[in-house]
Amino acid sequence: MKYVIRILFIAVVALVAIGYYHKNSGDHLTGDKWVGLGILGASFILMPLFIYHRWKDKKVKDYMLTEENLQKMRNHGEEEKTDKN
Repeated sequence: MKYVIRILFIAVVALVAIGYYHKNSGDHLTGDKWVGLGILGASFILMPLFIYHRWKDKKVKDYMLTEENLQKMRNHGEEEKTDKN
């Protein structure tokens, strides 16, 4: 999965670079199409794959503000205050 994401990232950057090359050479319509394809690929293919890859096998409850997690944060802050004194 990691290599697929890297290859897609390089492809998106290449599409955008090719698009700006065409725009600078005077062919604005073709350049806009290439840039648009690159942005669409980044938005609808690369980003969802990246998010899935990073969140796979994670517990969402660890990142939610539940009463238990709030209590842990409060206790952690109190421990730091007592360590400084």
